[in-house]
Parts: sequence; structure tokens; C-alpha cells
Amino acid sequence: MQILYNLNRPCYNRSIMKRVIEVEDLCCKRCAERAEKKLLLLDGVSGAKANFKKNIIFVEAEIPDEALAACVTDAGFTVKCVRDRRGLFD
Repeated sequence: MQILYNLNRPCYNRSIMKRVIEVEDLCCKRCAERAEKKLLLLDGVSGAKANFKKNIIFVEAEIPDEALAACVTDAGFTVKCVRDRRGLFD
């Protein structure tokens, strides 16, 4: 039996960082979706999931924190901080 691995998949890329963006004004589901879509348009962002109840956005990206913060600010939100993702739900 031969096992094949696809090493070209993004999940095997060592430079992808899991980040959390804390924002102040994600007020509803539509705002969260707008922030997600704006982030996913950036080259180097492979995933984005916003939680409007906690005012946070989970991001998987290869780009600097400043670029992530600028993108979220351009979408109309106030960024409090960008930090490492500590666990599965944080």
C-alpha cells in the first residue's frame, strides 16, 4: 500500500501564521462577513473567520500584522490588536 502526500497544499506551508484580530465594532453577522471577505481578497490570506459576538477575527495568513490591520481598517472597523492564536477557540 502506497500513501501519497500532497505537499503543495497550503496546510503544509510552514510560513502560514494563525492570528487573531481584535476589533471594536463588529455588530452583526453582515459586518463579520464583510470583514472576512475583505481579508480573503488579500494575497497571502488563506482563511478568515469572524465572530461578531466576541469581536474577533481568526486569520491564517503569510503577511505581516500591519497589512492585516490595515485591511480591516479599510473595511470600516477599528482594530484593537493583532495577536497570536493561543488555542482552538481563541
